[in-house]
Amino acid sequence: MSDEIGIRAIRLSKWYGKVTALQDVSLHLEPGLWGLLGPNGSGKTTFLRCIAGQLKPSLGEVRVCGERPFANPRALRRIGLCPEADALYDDLTGLEFVTSLARLSGYDADEALKRAKEALESFGLEDAMNRKIGGYSRGMRQRAKLAQSVVHDPDVLLLDEPLTGTDPTSRAVILEQLKKRADEGAVVLFSTHVLHEIEGLTDQVLLIARGQVVAQGKVHEIRDLLEEHPHHVRVQTDQPRALAAALMAVEGVVGVSFLANNTVEFMTRDPDATYTTLANEAVAKGFSIESITSPDASLEALFHYLVERSNRGAGTGADAGSGSVMSPDYQPGLSPGQQAKSPAGASS
Repeated sequence: MSDEIGIRAIRLSKWYGKVTALQDVSLHLEPGLWGLLGPNGSGKTTFLRCIAGQLKPSLGEVRVCGERPFANPRALRRIGLCPEADALYDDLTGLEFVTSLARLSGYDADEALKRAKEALESFGLEDAMNRKIGGYSRGMRQRAKLAQSVVHDPDVLLLDEPLTGTDPTSRAVILEQLKKRADEGAVVLFSTHVLHEIEGLTDQVLLIARGQVVAQGKVHEIRDLLEEHPHHVRVQTDQPRALAAALMAVEGVVGVSFLANNTVEFMTRDPDATYTTLANEAVAKGFSIESITSPDASLEALFHYLVERSNRGAGTGADAGSGSVMSPDYQPGLSPGQQAKSPAGASS
């Protein structure tokens, strides 16, 4: 068994008939907490299922802890999966449910029961573990699913929309446990289409759109790739037009628009120079500044911009070369259908 802990995709593609769900994804995820962002239908669930060994790649490969997970029990023992589907056994208690899955992971009855109790307690279900799952709230059901995903102490933890429908209490418990697992050396990858769920948890992100990873890394590193992206600076002031006139001469300012409530918004390619001039002009000319904000300062703005670039076919290059080894089966210039028919393009 490999001692390597990580996820590596090498030119990974997956299609269903004529529908391409993933296209040429290459990346390497080391231990830590990673957010997988993308709109519904972007390929997040397919990607997680390939990593979890539930789907065989149509082309390329995925390796978990150095091994291919599909039909590989040795690799699967190192993976924990919390699927989005709420498929639980309502007639079982939480303890029975998690214990049963621990037994399937190879533990004897005593060890499985011990581990199940610890997993349920870690997600705040110590008082509910002997109740039937059918009587659980949505948040409790989600925590029971998470308990089964960690009962065997996996090195790689995959979570598909784990916060959907959860109450604040469940959300806090779940996020605390995700951070704990990542701090202990696991790769924790969780998907969501709700951007603020990731922004307050980690700055390590994968942005996926139309089956392709459009960016990977820390948020500030991804932002550094976007030098051509006009930065928006929104200022609420008592003299919006006078301020606009003063700043239009600043090098890098490429546009200005006037919004409601005495607000002016500048588009600039040199945010630092714009902020400096803004402060100097406010002091020199006595402008009353009520607020200075930037709609580009959030992960949401970055995400939408990168998706827009991807839709134009530009991409950021953030994922280029992320997989350090190219698949020997990949043949440049062939379509997915041709790759499937070519002996050299057969998935292994």
